[in-house]
Amino acid sequence: MEIYSLEYKNICYIFAMENKLNRMKKIIAFAGSNSKKSINKQLVTYASGLAENVEVEVLDLNDFDVPLFSVDLESEMGHPENAKRLVDKIKQVDGVMVSLAEHNGAYSAVFKNIFDWMSRIEQKTFQDKPMLLMATSPGGRGGASVIAIAKDRFPRHNANIVAEFSLPMFNTNFSEGKIIDKELNNELINRVEQFKNAL
Repeated sequence: MEIYSLEYKNICYIFAMENKLNRMKKIIAFAGSNSKKSINKQLVTYASGLAENVEVEVLDLNDFDVPLFSVDLESEMGHPENAKRLVDKIKQVDGVMVSLAEHNGAYSAVFKNIFDWMSRIEQKTFQDKPMLLMATSPGGRGGASVIAIAKDRFPRHNANIVAEFSLPMFNTNFSEGKIIDKELNNELINRVEQFKNAL
């Protein structure tokens, strides 16, 4: 009887693993910006479209509006539902693509604010999900400063950064919804493939 029980458990385990492998992977993609014409949203939308055979949901931080973080407000009202929603979105998917806007060499105010709320809700904010970390800017550094900040900070919140990409001179290298510089485009394709392989 115990032998049959063990065999049954093994069959169930194999079946569950096959289902997991055959299930289409899900990712979310968003920009660390609330600009309606965000160049980082344009980049992350394009990048997410390069991930073939993956279910993609592109998010907009305008749909996750939260009040300015303060410990006083937190003690008075608790945690905003929109911050909880974004934490839950991360928990429910297999990977995260994010492209960070750089304001004065750091995160945008809107991203820093919701990140502060999210980290109060869940210290392991990024849930060890594979992440493609990106940034772009009109200038030649392509958001290098904000990428450096995120590479230092995000892993402390369980970010598993498996690939990164920086697009310099957005207005020169991006047009009609895609990267037009062949070398940079090939680099992004490779980074997306790295990300996909880690899902």
